[in-house]
Amino acid sequence: MEFEEIKVRSYDGSLDRARLELLERRCEVGPSHVFLFSDTMGDPICRIRNSPLYIMLVAELNHELVGAIQGSIKVVTLKDLAKVGYILGLRVSPFHRRKGIGSSLVHHLEEWFVGNQVDYAYMATEKDNNASVNLFVNKLQYVKFRTPAILIHPVKSRPLKISSKVEIFKINEENAEYLYRRFMGLTEFFPADIDKVLGNKLSLGTWVACERGEHAQFGQNGNFPSNWAMLSVWNSGGLFKLRIGKAPVSCLMYSEVSKVIDKAFACFNMPTLLCSLFEPFGFYFLYGVHQEGEVSRKMVRALCRYVHNMARVDVDCKMVVTELGRYDERVRPHIPHWRMLSCLEDLWCIKALKSEHIESVNELTRIPQTKPLFVDPREV
Repeated sequence: MEFEEIKVRSYDGSLDRARLELLERRCEVGPSHVFLFSDTMGDPICRIRNSPLYIMLVAELNHELVGAIQGSIKVVTLKDLAKVGYILGLRVSPFHRRKGIGSSLVHHLEEWFVGNQVDYAYMATEKDNNASVNLFVNKLQYVKFRTPAILIHPVKSRPLKISSKVEIFKINEENAEYLYRRFMGLTEFFPADIDKVLGNKLSLGTWVACERGEHAQFGQNGNFPSNWAMLSVWNSGGLFKLRIGKAPVSCLMYSEVSKVIDKAFACFNMPTLLCSLFEPFGFYFLYGVHQEGEVSRKMVRALCRYVHNMARVDVDCKMVVTELGRYDERVRPHIPHWRMLSCLEDLWCIKALKSEHIESVNELTRIPQTKPLFVDPREV
């Protein structure tokens, strides 16, 4: 029997949607500790649709869809402004692995990046995902770049207490853009089109926290309090849902018991996720977390609790998520999260697509991280 070669082409919704959903289900087979999977609700490109420029590629073998990959392009801050391509959503059917399909998809996506004058390609994966690390680092010459933490906090049935000494207020998009460009413009991966992010319909707004009584003078004549913090909120549940893919029997039992306890004892501060464990759910993503001042960490804590309480009234939202670089470790303890659900060492890998940038990558990976990391909510 003669086999066809791997064919890589652009995604066609009218031809590929159903087959891609089947591929996603097949790719859910994984290690026992993996629980969360994304539900794109019939829109496979939802995670890149809000990017300035994007593409999805699919791989066919003998007329069967056996792989897929997504990519997006934007301009960000690294050492200087740079055009970067982000790789996500690499999927290869478990029945067709070790045939070079993943490598072929990445190579075709890199060609698309190069055709669009991209300086660097980068991707994120779990640090312990040996197959992904082996493909990108050992075979495709990507370099380990950053190890941010993904912090996840389930929404509880009762509100979290916020210090009465902290005042929280919402600012408009114009003021938020000003603050971000002024205070985070040199942050790694800060997007040049931050105005588009803040103005997106999925961005719920930007909030600032300061000492009570300092709100009226905040930003007056370019002056700011000694201690303050800010963050923005993105409704990721407006794009796709998360759901539990596999779980041990103990989780099944806990889910059922939680429902009974929640009804019998409404005063228990039970995470609402655990009361409906296997239903698709949305989540809020906190981005642009920034603080100024020696004691501003308590402002970060207050803002996170404020967003948690916002999420409580959104029946679809069961988690609040944020991602921080290693430089921000000093503020991590003040962001509510469950270690059981969180990933304390995600892995970002980067590759120079132009020869003149190879040394820049080496320099970026050699020196300790001295700047915060901006995680674009459009790529979550």
